[in-house]
Amino acid sequence: MAKKPNAEHHRPASNQLDKIEHLVVLMLENRSFDQMLGFLYADNGNRSPLGHGFEGLTGQEDNPDETGRKIKVFKIKADDDHCYLMPGADPGEGFQNTNMQLFSTHDPAPGEKPGNKGFVMNFKAAIASDISRGYKDTLPSAKPSDIMGMYTPDLLPVLSGLAKGFAVCDAWHSSVPTQTIPNRAFAAAATSQGHLDNHVKTFTCPSVFGRLSDKKIDWTIYGYNRAPLTRMDFPDTLRADPTHFGHFRDFQERAAKGTLAAYSFLEPSWSAAGNSQHPNYDVAAGEALILDTYRALRDGPKWNATLLIITYDEHGGNYDHVPPPSDAVAPGDGSLTESGIDFDFTRFGVRVPAVLISPLIEAGTVYRGTGRIDHTSILKTICERWKTEPLTKRDKAAASLGDVLTLSVPRKDDPMKGVLPPQLTAQHPSAPNPSKVDLLHAAKVAALPIRNEQGYAEETEPDLSTSASIGNFVRDRMAAWDSHLTRRRARHNRAGRVS
Repeated sequence: MAKKPNAEHHRPASNQLDKIEHLVVLMLENRSFDQMLGFLYADNGNRSPLGHGFEGLTGQEDNPDETGRKIKVFKIKADDDHCYLMPGADPGEGFQNTNMQLFSTHDPAPGEKPGNKGFVMNFKAAIASDISRGYKDTLPSAKPSDIMGMYTPDLLPVLSGLAKGFAVCDAWHSSVPTQTIPNRAFAAAATSQGHLDNHVKTFTCPSVFGRLSDKKIDWTIYGYNRAPLTRMDFPDTLRADPTHFGHFRDFQERAAKGTLAAYSFLEPSWSAAGNSQHPNYDVAAGEALILDTYRALRDGPKWNATLLIITYDEHGGNYDHVPPPSDAVAPGDGSLTESGIDFDFTRFGVRVPAVLISPLIEAGTVYRGTGRIDHTSILKTICERWKTEPLTKRDKAAASLGDVLTLSVPRKDDPMKGVLPPQLTAQHPSAPNPSKVDLLHAAKVAALPIRNEQGYAEETEPDLSTSASIGNFVRDRMAAWDSHLTRRRARHNRAGRVS
């Protein structure tokens, strides 16, 4: 069962959150805690060097297949076929598939406790579904038991090295047991406004970025190599000044100069050839992105005043052995779920990897906080540091991350000195094709209410044939949107002068 904070995870006499000037979040895609970090401290009896207990894997965890045969977790090996493309297919996502993975049914009874025993059977269904559509993502070698394959620290030297060198959070759950967009909405707004799938085009609620603007505190959202998806999601980001947005290279330049905003939110590359780590895309490329992010901050002049958070939006159908708690605080914003789904947002999603990085954190820390941790803990930490207003009841009740910062004097060591990311040995066969998030991005950008000089909305039909064509469309359409905003502001300023 999920563990609440206990005595062995000491509470510091005082945290050092007030010394943080820059909070940076890199949110990757669709991986479970066990799959990426479950074996982190297995060689030490699931205890860190500080003596902290660690809710990791023992190697005895299992799931039944359709015959009832128990399939145990196993360690992925470097010489396995496509080891960095595991589990070899895209597992089932969304609310219904997550129910199957946790309860072995689409419709669990009220109050039913999850057993986490449906992952193998649900993955079999996901493989069959993809094959029926023509092997869009599934590798020929993929099989249902692959969902029980877990990465070891030697295969993920960057994520594991940071987790050991700073702090790993083994109690971070996604905010809602479903897909990417609702969870990313919780990470920015502490609600998905009742949505449980990726089909929503935009939200109508305020976000943390607007809350920071209210306090005249700077923020930036970075896409990797195109305009960030998050910009499309909320009214206060959609119409924000273009200076609040950039690419990863802009993040690196600002980190080197020490001019990062108070809050920086980083997105990966969404394509099948990108670095999001969305299964079954290249995990090695994501390792490189994590290291590049760390190095940009560690080698910059404001390292001692920075907290970096690496986490993932949802588990993406990948196995985790810890049942999600059912004591989440509902957002309380009056939103209703989609038709036909009875869900009150009091059940968290599956655990996701989370690593907290700062020279004010003691190496070997396992952090569980003093309450439930989910994506809205980022918002709670921002609220505590910069005195912003809570967005919903969820982030108001969330556990802060500030207590992980226990050192009054910044560390001088670099746990990642000499560490290199792993290299991919085989390109994903669907690399040129648009990913699911590519298509979502194109749809959001196509829906922008851009008007020409005559005041007429300009309709557009994007080329969705390749990920590259979508990238070009997003670039051009966002340039048009920025021009539209500039004209709109100019008209507003002229009207103000006339009045």
